[in-house]
Amino acid sequence: MTARIIDGNALAARVRGEIAEQAAQLAAQGVQPCLAVILVGNDPASAVYVRNKVSACEKAGIRSLRFDYPQDVTPGEVMAKLAELNADPAVHGILVQLPLPRQFDEAAVLEAISVAKDVDGFHAENVGRLSQSQEAFLPCTPHGVMKMLESEGVKVEGAEAVVIGRSNIVGKPMAMLLTNAGATVTVCHSKTRDLAFHTRRADIVVAAIGKPRFITGDMLKPGAVVIDVGINRLTEGPDAGKLAGDVDFASASEVAGLITPVPGGVGPMTITMLLANTVISASRAAARKGAA
Repeated sequence: MTARIIDGNALAARVRGEIAEQAAQLAAQGVQPCLAVILVGNDPASAVYVRNKVSACEKAGIRSLRFDYPQDVTPGEVMAKLAELNADPAVHGILVQLPLPRQFDEAAVLEAISVAKDVDGFHAENVGRLSQSQEAFLPCTPHGVMKMLESEGVKVEGAEAVVIGRSNIVGKPMAMLLTNAGATVTVCHSKTRDLAFHTRRADIVVAAIGKPRFITGDMLKPGAVVIDVGINRLTEGPDAGKLAGDVDFASASEVAGLITPVPGGVGPMTITMLLANTVISASRAAARKGAA
């Protein structure tokens, strides 16, 4: 068996085209979707992520505001900017790029973002609403994964799903989304005793652990859908310097039915869903404006 590849780039391009149309319609109504991004420090990976997000906004007709702060900025200065952006009706989405320097309480920063502008879906209220299957901004990576499953016609309801990783950004919300969609979900992590026991019975495997090529083909059920969220820079061997996912693509693709590549899989969909959330927020602002 050779797995069919889920092309994240192609799906993202299609969805971003729809987002651009929605953004143009909103602009015609006098509401241009706007995303504000805050970057603290000089982490190279964070800088790349922010640059990619700003570029994607521009291409989709979404106005972007970028605020860069030095590594030693005081939390109070960033909090003041968040309060200013919360109060600005022309700003529809606010994103603080993580991780933050050590002087910050990340949870407090995320809580300081208005729930109505929390387009990353990290605010505790949005997380709580997700857990209760209520309307909420969905975290972008798990939301992107669900879009990929939907685009491929994967039957989630009734499926056995295994999520590997329990982070607040991917693992936990991914498990909730799959549960809400009717899957039977097992969350595995560093304390799981026999990981392969769980993955070998899974119809859907989502790997988000940050360990390159950790999930191998012999750990998978034949025909499984394998979603690789990991992005790791290899440091050793002939592939040093290249990107690799958490899944060993070579062996897994011989067993799986569907699989996402790295790069070109989940990554493009993460930014796409950020744009989608920003447009949703702008649509709500336009509705309020029309009702006024």
